[in-house]
Amino acid sequence: MQAQTDSLPCTTSAYHIGIGPMNVLDTYLSQEKFTGTGFTFLSDTKYERPGSRWITVMQHQARFSTLHDRTDTEEELEGAYDFYVGRYYSLNVLRSTLNAQLGCMLNGGAGFIYNTSNSNNPAQARAHFNLMPSARVSYGFTLLKRPMALHYELDLPLVGIMFSPNYGQSYYEIFNRGNYDHNIVPTTFISAPSFRQQLMLNVGLSKRLTMRIGYLGDYQQAKVNNLKQHIYAHQFMIGIVRTLRVLNDK
Repeated sequence: MQAQTDSLPCTTSAYHIGIGPMNVLDTYLSQEKFTGTGFTFLSDTKYERPGSRWITVMQHQARFSTLHDRTDTEEELEGAYDFYVGRYYSLNVLRSTLNAQLGCMLNGGAGFIYNTSNSNNPAQARAHFNLMPSARVSYGFTLLKRPMALHYELDLPLVGIMFSPNYGQSYYEIFNRGNYDHNIVPTTFISAPSFRQQLMLNVGLSKRLTMRIGYLGDYQQAKVNNLKQHIYAHQFMIGIVRTLRVLNDK
């Protein structure tokens, strides 16, 4: 019975919530940097078949943050949603102990920044689509008679496109008057040098349930249309991981 179960396709789902410091700059709204606290939800689903080295990963990431400037006289609200889908090839470096996965992810995202003090152009919309080389490494071990695993993931946007108003251009001009001014911008790792990383520790609670704690770092930067922006997020994450076997897979 155990051998039959182990031969079934496997889905591993993880759900996390996080909190941590944020640092945001968008020169379309202000020349000031804003700092504050961000709250993140992250789900990660991994699908794999026994005997195959290929795995598929899907992630949903949503964030909301409240920010203030250095003098604490201006405030901003920031929010974002990103979807990631990736395909990886698994390398069993040390059999079941150390596993490395190399692949590529597609990422699409949208968000906003709202400056509560601006009367003219108070908000900035954000949208992007990226091709991201990606790597995941897992190291399994036992501590205090409990199975544990350390996971690290690194995602590096290589090329993509993003939406951006031009310097001095209002949203009224873009959407009401239809004045296009290089608002869909091709990006590379040079014009938008960004990366995302995760470091997570799994602590086994049962055969199918695991507790996860760790760190999510999301560092987004861009310099397009004579505008600069960055969003640096450092999040402490805690979550639950469940592993299920797919009984009726066709």
